[in-house]
Formats: sequence, C-alpha cells, structure tokens
Amino acid sequence: MRLIMIYREKSEQRAAAEVFLHDFKYQTGHDIETLDPDTPAGQTFIVAHDIVEYPTLIALGPDGTELTKWRGTLPTISEASAYN
Repeated sequence: MRLIMIYREKSEQRAAAEVFLHDFKYQTGHDIETLDPDTPAGQTFIVAHDIVEYPTLIALGPDGTELTKWRGTLPTISEASAYN
C-alpha cells in the first residue's frame, strides 16, 4: 500500500502537512510520499483522483486503486498508519 500527501508548498496548509509528515515519520518510522499538484505529474494525479482540497492524504492499494482519502482535514497518525 502507498500513502501520498498532496499539498502546495507555497500555501497556508503547508505547515499542517509538514507537521503531519514529520510526526508520521517519528511515530511509525515510515515516510509518506508527497506530490505537488502544480507539476505535470501532480495535475494528472489530482484529476484522476478528483482531488480539489489541500492537503489531501490518499491511500492506494498495491494495484493503485484508491482505498481511502482524507481531504482538507488530516486523519490521526494511527488512522493513516493502518494503510502503511
């Protein structure tokens, strides 16, 4: 499974996203992939997954199917770690 955090680095949501990423790494020992929605790859991804709020944390299965998504409000570390 994969966890991907989509957020804009030049936004007011940046701090919340980066604190979550840091805390997740500290508590679980695992990293979460990040994706900038303003890159070509990011644009393709957000269109495919209907992402319109930031930050968004998305969990993908081994075959790339969407398992769950948290938009705007991030989950707890324990909720997210269930998908890591």
